[in-house]
Amino acid sequence: MPRKPKRPCSQPGCPELTDGLYCDWHRKDEYKEYNRFKRDAASKRFYGFHQWKKLRQQKLSRDPLCEHCAKESKVVPATVVDHIVPIKEGGAAWDMNNLQSLCRYHDDVKGLKDRKMI
Repeated sequence: MPRKPKRPCSQPGCPELTDGLYCDWHRKDEYKEYNRFKRDAASKRFYGFHQWKKLRQQKLSRDPLCEHCAKESKVVPATVVDHIVPIKEGGAAWDMNNLQSLCRYHDDVKGLKDRKMI
C-alpha cells in the first residue's frame, strides 16, 4: 500500500523531511518543551516511575504494532503506550487492559480528542 509523501519539518528553517509534524531531531526538543511547561507535576512523577517504564516496555513487547493502524490493515511500529481511559477520568493506571500500543500519529490524534480539540 502506498504511503503518504514526507513533508518538511515544522521547525522553521529545518530542511529535513518527516512523516510526522517534526523531524526526529526537533521532536525531541518539542517533547522536552512539553514536559517542562505543559505537563502537570503529578503526571511527570507518574511517567518517571520505574514501574511505569517496566509496564510500558512489557506492553510494547506484547503488542509492538500500533493497534489503530492494525485495524486499518497497516503495519506500523508502536512507539507510545497510551491509557485507553485516561487516569484523570478514572482509568486504571496500572492495568494492562487499560493500555494500548500506538504510533505517534494515533497518540497525537487521541490526545486531541481527549482534550476535545477535534
